[in-house]
Amino acid sequence: MRKRRLLAALVFTIGLLAVAGLVAERALRPPTRLPAVPEERTLDAEIPGIPNARYWVGLDVEPFVRDVLAARERETAALASAGHAGELPPTALLAVSGGGDKGAFGAGLLCGWTASGRRPRFKAVTGISTGALIAPFAFAGPDYDHVLRSVYTSLGPHDVSRRRSLLAAINDDAMADNRPLWVQLSRYVDEALLERIAAEHARGRILLVGTTNLDARQPVVWNMGNIAASGAPGALDLFRGVLLASAAIPGAFPPTMIRVEVGGTTYEEMHVDGGASAQVFVYPPRMRAVAATLGEEMTREMDLYVIRNSYLRPQWAPVERRTISVAGPAIASLIHTQGTGDLVRIYLTALQDGLDFNLAWIDDDFTVEHTADFDTAWMRALFDYGFRQGRDGYPWKKTPPNFEAMARP
Repeated sequence: MRKRRLLAALVFTIGLLAVAGLVAERALRPPTRLPAVPEERTLDAEIPGIPNARYWVGLDVEPFVRDVLAARERETAALASAGHAGELPPTALLAVSGGGDKGAFGAGLLCGWTASGRRPRFKAVTGISTGALIAPFAFAGPDYDHVLRSVYTSLGPHDVSRRRSLLAAINDDAMADNRPLWVQLSRYVDEALLERIAAEHARGRILLVGTTNLDARQPVVWNMGNIAASGAPGALDLFRGVLLASAAIPGAFPPTMIRVEVGGTTYEEMHVDGGASAQVFVYPPRMRAVAATLGEEMTREMDLYVIRNSYLRPQWAPVERRTISVAGPAIASLIHTQGTGDLVRIYLTALQDGLDFNLAWIDDDFTVEHTADFDTAWMRALFDYGFRQGRDGYPWKKTPPNFEAMARP
């Protein structure tokens, strides 16, 4: 009897070990993907059913420029049908930067700007990372201010991501799962929003979002109006996927895998945070020069507004002597420096093209302590701060931070 019990216990133990081994094997198995687009076919990859969905602005600017010119034609036709004659009127552009939960500043500023009665109807809106999440609603107009307020004053960490185990650093594609953010996108980015964006696209307005193709190590600019207006069955999912990708910090959140076709063969592109390429963007500096080679002049009067969802100066904090503790602040420092460089590039492009440059950032008078990412109370305070600034008339800066000092010989 005793031997029988021992044998049963042994069989049970072996069974448990086998199950544990199977679970461990599956846990250590990395996520799979379809093949990446071959390097030499990078520019040939297309989104099925959605032509001109995006541009490789670091490799070939001309397709982007041609679509901008096509948008101008649509705008001219729309204005003519409304009785406008002559040259296109002055207009405004808006660029919204990355910044994580500090996007509450930009969201509040836009809502306060609406309350002031002086917010322009932007010809074009661009966004990266948290700016990409703001951009569609800023583009759709003040009717969607309630969404910006809801997102940036009520969401918490659990609405953005879920932590994974420490094994994710070895065998998974990120330390956290961003499916909760997908749920939020599915809630707010719906067919009605796509219809609104498609209608504005038809009037010649432009909505752009930036991601980074990690296989190609190249920035990708997505024409969200083309996607919305395509009528393709997968347009809504692609629209949401691009927004999710643009806010997917590499290593922290999973990349978005986007299926493309090249010559009838299906591949997958790996897209991550647009901030891996730039913190904020407007258009390629060579845009007007390329348009000139196509026989078109672009000399319209424009006001450019750039919202930098960040402080002017890096935020000081002591760092523990541990790998993760060191890596985080190092990346934050890199992002801050890159963001300053982006502002200088945009400013110089604005000077070159005759745009009136206007810049906003979080000033030192916002002193609420930031103790955790996506802390709801802190975001609400920052939103309210931005709202007051927009409502009372934000004192737009006319040059990037410390530009005069940098330009001095």
